Amino acid sequence: MRSVLITNAKYVVTSNSTNEILENATLFVRDGVISEINPKSAPEGVEVFDASGHLIMPGLINSHTHLAMSLLRGWAEGVDLQGFLERVWAAEGAIMDPETCALGTELAAGEALLGGTTTALDMYFHPTATHRAAVQVGLRHIAGPIFLDFEGIDGLKWPDRIALAKNWPASAAEIGGPHIPLYFMPHSTYTDSPEHLAEVAELGKEMGARVHLHVSETLMENDDVRTRFGKTPAEVLRDTKILDLPTVYGHGVHLSDSDIEISLAKSASVAHCPGSNLKLNSGVADITKYKAAGLKVGLGTDGCSSSNDLDMWAVIRLAAHLVSLNHGAKAVDVASIIRSATIESAEALGLGDRVGSVEVGKEADLIAVDLSALHLMPIHDVMALLVYAVGRSDVSDVWVAGDRVVRNRVLTHVDTLSLSTRVAERVKALDSLK
Repeated sequence: MRSVLITNAKYVVTSNSTNEILENATLFVRDGVISEINPKSAPEGVEVFDASGHLIMPGLINSHTHLAMSLLRGWAEGVDLQGFLERVWAAEGAIMDPETCALGTELAAGEALLGGTTTALDMYFHPTATHRAAVQVGLRHIAGPIFLDFEGIDGLKWPDRIALAKNWPASAAEIGGPHIPLYFMPHSTYTDSPEHLAEVAELGKEMGARVHLHVSETLMENDDVRTRFGKTPAEVLRDTKILDLPTVYGHGVHLSDSDIEISLAKSASVAHCPGSNLKLNSGVADITKYKAAGLKVGLGTDGCSSSNDLDMWAVIRLAAHLVSLNHGAKAVDVASIIRSATIESAEALGLGDRVGSVEVGKEADLIAVDLSALHLMPIHDVMALLVYAVGRSDVSDVWVAGDRVVRNRVLTHVDTLSLSTRVAERVKALDSLK
């Protein structure tokens, strides 16, 4: 049922233009869309969710991840990015066929939803398989064709990747699920040549696509790209016309002042992944500087093989702490951090007109946070509570486009026992690589 009356919410954090917080509020969702806030009369014949003692807010949006890599959680520990890539690539080659990518995505989508994440921008191989799995679980899953100069674990040569991209809109439409924008996903400026990036840009312009790729994740990456091409990654993207398309940078840790100006002029956005960046010693993105310049900044977890989980609440907390570390405690704007996990991510991803805030006319991607736990008492500042105290175990119910995909902390579209059994069986294939 995609129509529901959510009643008696203690708080509704809207993430609207004024960061309005409603108290003792009721929402009416009709056919998956927020139809009324505090309706004068209760509609008849619809499901009722009593939100007494709960906070309702927009679902969290993970703006950079690799969901299928949940199967490689804990596989590459104690290494920097280069060591991580070497170890992970070997494991991917051993098990990541379409079926396994679907299984890993199913696992990750379930984890994400249980923690209150309703949308993910997911870059990984075999996107048809991963997208079908995520949609079946109930996630708003933004996938797209991957572009690499070389054959990846999918075995595709460059012409095959172009063909996949041309067919992707039809493939995604056949799978169905909540609305997603069209994305092309070249891996990076160090794995895709300028010539190939220019080809992606041209095709993307023809098809109305957006772009997501890794940009300036490490200083080593910046040095490598400058040595090879005499430019920063952002300059390569500008000159190949990639930035003529709406673009989301995965990480964007080391953007120079000039890179920021280029990115702002082209309306590019940054997906900030503080947990992964800290763990792999990649550095810390100065999101305060980025936001002050006018860049949109979303938050992301990266993949489980580097960040180990898909916990967006941990990302939210880290993002706030790093602002304090870099600029002082007074620089932390908790409302701005929540906006980066909701409406600002939605706008960066091209979904700002549909999700990311609690407003009439928006699709009902909503989460209910149970406020009864001792660690959430007392409440002096609602936004500070969300940033510094709420965790994924506090999320009780989740709706995606009005579909209740988590009910009282249980996934509604997944047999978790079967899923865990299938995961345990599949990863046995990695034993020989240990």
